[in-house]
Amino acid sequence: MVIYTLFGVMLYLSDIIFEMIPNVHGVALLICVLSLVYRWKAIIPILIYVMITAITSLIVSAGYSLWWIPYIYIFPILWLLVTLIPKKANIKLKVALCIIFSGLHGLLFGLMYLPFQVMMYNLNFEMALAWLSAGLVFDIIHMVGNISLSTLIYPLYKTLTRLEKSRQSKFIKAKNE
Repeated sequence: MVIYTLFGVMLYLSDIIFEMIPNVHGVALLICVLSLVYRWKAIIPILIYVMITAITSLIVSAGYSLWWIPYIYIFPILWLLVTLIPKKANIKLKVALCIIFSGLHGLLFGLMYLPFQVMMYNLNFEMALAWLSAGLVFDIIHMVGNISLSTLIYPLYKTLTRLEKSRQSKFIKAKNE
């Protein structure tokens, strides 16, 4: 559980570190890598990230900021897509699909966020369309940022896979002693 908590904090920090560049962050990159390595268990750090984001947002806004609520369903969508890639698939295919999913996730972020906006602000169709089109430039930036950072998926995947194998072999060795 400690490892998943650490990765949840890393997701949060990757969001904060790039805060000065709108909609560019390492969250999609880390979700892809964690999902490839930990598969279904990768949802744990994602939920921890959402929880940390919610807590800090609520503290800073004295309980009035709810912008993080769509994160509850938006980031698990990327996790699910990556987790559904067959485990035995070629690593090149896995990375290519992650880059595609990551880019689409960034491009469609505003569209995935839209149901919350409609409910929260009681937007009609025209207002919703205006909100969506106003954010399109940011969604394109989000897509480009996600794709650019996705070039790190392969080296991070290889590193984390090696670390995980080493950790597991040490655990098995200690257990047998």
